Amino acid sequence: MTLKERIQEDMKAAMRAKDTARLSAVRLLLAAMKQKEVDERIELADADVLGIIEKMVKQRRESIAQFEKAARQDLVEAEKFEIGVLSAYLPQQMGEAEVAQAIAAAVAESGANGVKDMGKVMALLKPRLAGRADMGKVSGLVKAKLGG
Repeated sequence: MTLKERIQEDMKAAMRAKDTARLSAVRLLLAAMKQKEVDERIELADADVLGIIEKMVKQRRESIAQFEKAARQDLVEAEKFEIGVLSAYLPQQMGEAEVAQAIAAAVAESGANGVKDMGKVMALLKPRLAGRADMGKVSGLVKAKLGG
């Protein structure tokens, strides 16, 4: 079963269970997936779906920061719930040691020897770590490793 099929089945299950909060979050995800398919005229693979989920989780985290500044705890809780629903579709997150090992391998493989080669390293890491590590943090680690 592909990730897309699993999400569609979860939507049906949420409808049957009358779980409106979960149903809303899953429908938002399906709408974003459908939008990308229509815009790019492609059938989404699991990697594409993971990219969409990561983007949505990042948006939710940014929203939480804004809602906390505005003291809107009700909205913070709603966003945290959506992050929980979306995160269930992401693969197990990698540990720091695994990420460091992947970075070292990518640096060696690309022959990078300075910050100017950071793009080469990130191009190798992005498909390998998609959905399994926060790419913002990975970028910072790569920059530090390359002496930036």
